[in-house]
Amino acid sequence: MVGGTILICDDRPVVRELLKEALGEENYAIFEAGDGDESVALARSLRPDLVVLDMVMPGRSGLDVLSELRTDPSLAGTLVVMCSGSSQDLDDFGADRWLQKPFSPLELVSVVEELLESR
Repeated sequence: MVGGTILICDDRPVVRELLKEALGEENYAIFEAGDGDESVALARSLRPDLVVLDMVMPGRSGLDVLSELRTDPSLAGTLVVMCSGSSQDLDDFGADRWLQKPFSPLELVSVVEELLESR
């Protein structure tokens, strides 16, 4: 078990619930945000080890949230897994890892464990 604090940011409650179940609440302290503004506010208050961030959300987009995290000195080192339905090359935006939707919950778990173990 790796452990850590994870913030799941997605505007769809069913997706947040699926991701929470896949990651296993017994392994991680998991928190949820439903839009970009809430994502930034919770990241600042929680200082999570890792953020799972949807690209398309109300308020600030996932890319806006990622930019906020990377420019805030206290959050710049936070691990970020960005989730997107886009097939464009997204490697230049600063996320630690990108998952293209749809992805397997097991793929997410593998990526999260790998990133948290490497910190």
